[in-house]
Amino acid sequence: MQPQNTSLPLSGIRVVEFTHMVMGPTCGMILADLGAEVIKIEPPGGDKTRNLPGLGIGFFRAFNRNKKSVVLNITTEEGRAAAAELAGQSDVLLENFRPGLMEKLGLDYGTLAEKYPHLIYVSHKGFLPGPYEKRLALDEVVQMMGGLSYMTGPKGRPLRAGTSVNDIMGGMFGAIGVLAALRERDATGKGQEIQSALFENCVFLASQHMQQFAMTGEAPPPMPSRVSAWSVYDVFTLADDEQLFIGAVSDKQFITLCHVLGHPELVGRPEYKDNASRVTVRPQLLAELGEILLLERAEALSPRLEEAGIPYAPIVRPDQLLDDPHLKASGGLVPMQVDDGSTAPTVLLPLLMGGRRPGVQRPLPRPGEHNAEILGRLGKPD
Repeated sequence: MQPQNTSLPLSGIRVVEFTHMVMGPTCGMILADLGAEVIKIEPPGGDKTRNLPGLGIGFFRAFNRNKKSVVLNITTEEGRAAAAELAGQSDVLLENFRPGLMEKLGLDYGTLAEKYPHLIYVSHKGFLPGPYEKRLALDEVVQMMGGLSYMTGPKGRPLRAGTSVNDIMGGMFGAIGVLAALRERDATGKGQEIQSALFENCVFLASQHMQQFAMTGEAPPPMPSRVSAWSVYDVFTLADDEQLFIGAVSDKQFITLCHVLGHPELVGRPEYKDNASRVTVRPQLLAELGEILLLERAEALSPRLEEAGIPYAPIVRPDQLLDDPHLKASGGLVPMQVDDGSTAPTVLLPLLMGGRRPGVQRPLPRPGEHNAEILGRLGKPD
């Protein structure tokens, strides 16, 4: 475990976090990885996200590293007073509760900013202000509303993305807003309210397809129904039902692929003379390549494609990534001590800063582990 690194860019910034699930915790984790002191406020008994079953079982470990934990009952007058004091001692407050709850508790931006004008307050929401703002939202809800599910699934079968893309992206935009607001506060001395929302995140993801329609008047089809810009850009089934994505996005790459597969005669076919011609007869070409590739094994073909500079990819499950040699060698997958005292792998932020990966600085906190330290600053050690 790395010691607390005072050279990280957000060292000296204090964040108090009232969040659960994925969106808000992602924002707090990014700030913590970058060096901020992030104090996670949990209810009595701990954040319920710690004990989610099924597909939610990894949420807490994935998005709450490098934080301190304080258990505080903000449904009581004393708990709310302590929460407000902590906000006053902090640079940033994060929340992602249902609309109106923080206002009901007296912990909303308007109330706190009157007393603490320096405070940067980030609300992670389902929708930004407008007709939808009172709705409760889930990643799945906004993927359906924001065009992503339509573009992902086959026509007539909308399909959500296989991970919490909007929740994670919403946390990222919340963190971007914090960085900008800290910079602005350096100039003005004043904090501000920031809102990041799931629906608007998803629309941003679909914006290229919106522009496509605005420019052409033609609604883009879902990805499985698309007319590809490239003739060879698909998943192929190999021997023993192995699968490999192969892309040849230029005439040169197509020629190279034909030679790698031992079928240079395909290059001389008039209907395959250039990419535009090949796209016209794409089903025929893919069928021919499919027959050839059925005789190939991924283990033998992959190094030949790599050496030839042909884009390719195996179809990898998330569990297989725990043994990915590149992730391990590049320092993107590292051990972290978790709240039960054992060690588990964690995936770091996907960036290098000055040649280093912002890493694990402290064990995953136990519920209320830092109550004495943090509440002691308020003169309330318990």
